[in-house]
Amino acid sequence: MSKPIILKVDPKRPEIEVIKKAANVVKSGGVIVYPTDTVYGLGADPLNEEAVLRVFRVKERSLSKPLPVLISDLHIGRSFGEFNDRALKLAKRFWPGPLTIVVRKKEHIPSIITGDRKGIGLRIPNYEVTLKLIELCGGAIIGTSANKSGFKASKSAEEALRILNGKVDLILDAGPSPGGVPSTIVDITRDTVKIIRIGPISPQEIEKALGETVEVIPKPPRAKRK
Repeated sequence: MSKPIILKVDPKRPEIEVIKKAANVVKSGGVIVYPTDTVYGLGADPLNEEAVLRVFRVKERSLSKPLPVLISDLHIGRSFGEFNDRALKLAKRFWPGPLTIVVRKKEHIPSIITGDRKGIGLRIPNYEVTLKLIELCGGAIIGTSANKSGFKASKSAEEALRILNGKVDLILDAGPSPGGVPSTIVDITRDTVKIIRIGPISPQEIEKALGETVEVIPKPPRAKRK
């Protein structure tokens, strides 16, 4: 595959025509790299199974591992997953922002996105460029980090190009990502709320928003004895 198209966009005054070109690539079944409020993302149409499969190939990711989806608003989110009281509390408190909420997916959503699991990770980003892109794509885009599976997420278009050159169709460059840390992921599909990745939003903030104790799966490392 040839070198991707690289389009620069001003994060403070996003040029709609530039973002529209990136959205058109997504709508035509392509795979792009784009900026978010956390890290750079690897995007495709979540309802196009061939495009989603290509994302897995680009990342060299196992099909058993789910891919998150970025959405433009809660209405779109409800078309992808079931929002119970817990999910609504978290969405109202932390969206838009760096929290991915895993809810039960709707039946019509391709199971390839979720690795055949019942839950789907959804998030509304707090970044104008990303929101404009998602809206122009129809309200949703695959939101996995722009990297190879198991490696650090790209914090800039340059990093993504170095890692994924020749594997994606277009890179939307808005400069360094403002956050630099992948989102916190919370799973509310079971009786117990579980945090499966710690990011910018702490377990304590989630407990405060829900008014209940949550389980943290990635246990912090124990301090070494001197």
